Amino acid sequence: MELRVLQYFLAVAMEQSISGAAESLFLSQPTLSRQLKELEEELGKPLFLRGNRRITLTE
Repeated sequence: MELRVLQYFLAVAMEQSISGAAESLFLSQPTLSRQLKELEEELGKPLFLRGNRRITLTE
């Protein structure tokens, strides 16, 4: 796990949107989505509940 990926997680949690976080991090949305998916796989747990327009943290 890299510090950079944890910063991505924090940005998504704060923005509640992958596209909004990607914009604030100057990344493409697919790149950020892939990094978050890899983090979830590494931890073995889903970190977000993905909705239509919002993302929320899991317990």
